Amino acid sequence: MQATVFSHAPDSATVVVTDEGLRLEAGPEVFAASGLRFVRPGQRVSITVEDDVVTRLWIVGIGDGETIG
Repeated sequence: MQATVFSHAPDSATVVVTDEGLRLEAGPEVFAASGLRFVRPGQRVSITVEDDVVTRLWIVGIGDGETIG
């Protein structure tokens, strides 16, 4: 699923808005597991959501087994 970063505070939460307009929060553990150092508001990200909770956040082309094409 695609989303846009709304706000980012690595020690507390990253809030994203999905393309469907749903605002979701990714906890600091999700951001830490992403391997990213920083994201900025307006940045596009991919997310995995389970039961309205973000369980994975990444940027396509950055991560295990992913290449920028």
